[in-house]
Amino acid sequence: MTLTVEEAQARLSDVLRGLSPGDEVVITDAGKPVATLTAPPPPPPPHRPGPGLLKGQIVYMAPDFDAPLDDLSGYAP
Repeated sequence: MTLTVEEAQARLSDVLRGLSPGDEVVITDAGKPVATLTAPPPPPPPHRPGPGLLKGQIVYMAPDFDAPLDDLSGYAP
């Protein structure tokens, strides 16, 4: 998008609200570019730790942890 200095002064808040990441607005004076407004890139996604980060952190597991559940005995093949 290209705007003159006068247009940019009159519509600056609307122009800024309408910018999406990667958009660019060129401001011209007497037909020559004098400034460029560029929207910042989107923020990076949050860092997700890899698998195995909590290895060794479980300090207790019941002895029957992996025993079949009585409630599901009718579903077994």
